[in-house]
Amino acid sequence: MSSTSRVVALSSAVAFATQVAFALLMLRLFTPQEVGEFSVISQIGFFWMTLALAQSPLGMLANQYLPAHTAAQQAWRASALRGLGLLPVAALAVWFSQLAMWPALLWALLLAFCQMGWMLAQSLTLRMGAAWQQAAVRVLPPLTAATTALTAALLGASVGWGGPTLVLSALLGYALGAAWLVPALRARDVRDVHVDSTPSADAATSTPNVTQATNAQQSDPRSATLRMAHTLVDALLATAIIVVWQRLYGSQETGWMSALLRVLGFLPAVVHMAWAQVALAQGHHANNRHTAMGSPWWLGLGAFACVIVLGLSCAVALYQEWLDPRWSGVWAYIAPLVLWQGSACLSAAFSHRPFQTKSARGYSWACIALGLLQALVLFAPIGLAQPIEAEQHMAAFALMSSLGLLALAVWMARLR
Repeated sequence: MSSTSRVVALSSAVAFATQVAFALLMLRLFTPQEVGEFSVISQIGFFWMTLALAQSPLGMLANQYLPAHTAAQQAWRASALRGLGLLPVAALAVWFSQLAMWPALLWALLLAFCQMGWMLAQSLTLRMGAAWQQAAVRVLPPLTAATTALTAALLGASVGWGGPTLVLSALLGYALGAAWLVPALRARDVRDVHVDSTPSADAATSTPNVTQATNAQQSDPRSATLRMAHTLVDALLATAIIVVWQRLYGSQETGWMSALLRVLGFLPAVVHMAWAQVALAQGHHANNRHTAMGSPWWLGLGAFACVIVLGLSCAVALYQEWLDPRWSGVWAYIAPLVLWQGSACLSAAFSHRPFQTKSARGYSWACIALGLLQALVLFAPIGLAQPIEAEQHMAAFALMSSLGLLALAVWMARLR
C-alpha cells in the first residue's frame, strides 16, 4: 500500500475504533428507546446529506482535472442547493417515522449539512492535504462525539441532565469535521468549470503528463441524473430500513438492530475510504499494481473476517451479561448482519474499479437494480395481513442483500 493508503487506513481504523466505542457507549449508558430515536433522526440526516451530495466526493477524486479548491466550492454550492430543495422530503420522512416534527426536523437538518461538509472535507484533504490533515479530519470528529457523549452522560447522572445528548454529541463532531472545508470555500481562485462535466481538450493539455495519463483512464462519465438516481436509491434504502423497523416493530427493536448495524457497518465504510477512495486519488496505474496481486480480494476477505470477530465479540458480551439485560434482543440480529456487512466489505474493496475501466454507468445501474430488490424484501411485510417477526424479516433481507453484493463484487473483479 502507498504511504497515503497507510495514513488513511490507520486514521480510518482509529476513527472506526472510536465509533465502535461510541456505539458501545450507547449500549451501556443509554436506553434502547433513546438509541432508537437517535438512530431515526441521524439516519434521516444521513439520507438528506447523501442525496444532497449526489456522490460529489467521488467526483472530486475521479475528475482530477479540476483544481481541488474549485471542485470543493462547486460541490458545496450544488449540494447545499439540493439539500434545501430536499427539505420537504426530509419532513415527510420525519412524519412517517412518527417522531415529533419539532425538533426532530431541525436536528436532522443540522446533522445533514454538517455531515455534508465533513464528507467533502475528507475528499479535499485526500487530494491536497498533508498526512496529518488526512488523519485529523477522519479521527477528530468521531473522537469529539464520543468524548462529548461520555462527558454528558456522566454529568447527567450527577446533575440530572436530560437533554438530547446523543444528537448534540454527533452534531458537534460533524461540525468539527466540516470546519476543514472552510479554507477551500474562502479561496478566490475559482475557474468557470463544472464538476459534472468531463475533461475538455484545453483542460487536459494544461495539466502535467501524469495527470493526463490518469485522466485518460479514470473518470466519472455518469450524467447528473444517473448519479442522482443512484444516490436516491442508496439513501432511500439506508433510511427506509430504520424507518420501516421503527414503524413495524417499535423503538426497542429499532434500537437493537440499529446499534449493531452501527458497529458492523463501520468496516465497509473504512474499506471504501482507505482503499477505494485512495485508489481513485492515486490514479489508474498505481491501482493496477494492487489489483495485479489480488489485493482487493484479500482486503475484502480480511475485512469480512473482522466483521465476524466483531459479531462474535457482541455475542460474548451478551453471553457474559456485560450489557444491560434490556439489550438481549440483539442476539437475533448478529448472524444476518454479519453476513450482510461482510459481503458489503467485499463489494467495497472493488468499488473503485468501474471508474477506472469506463464502467461507471453500468455500476450505477447494477447498484440501482440491487437496491430495488432489497426494497422489495424490506417493504413486503407492510402489505401482509399477518406481519412476520422482526428476526425473520431481517434474515430474509440480509440474505438477499448478501447475494446481491457478492454478485456485484464478482462482476467488478472481472472488469479490465
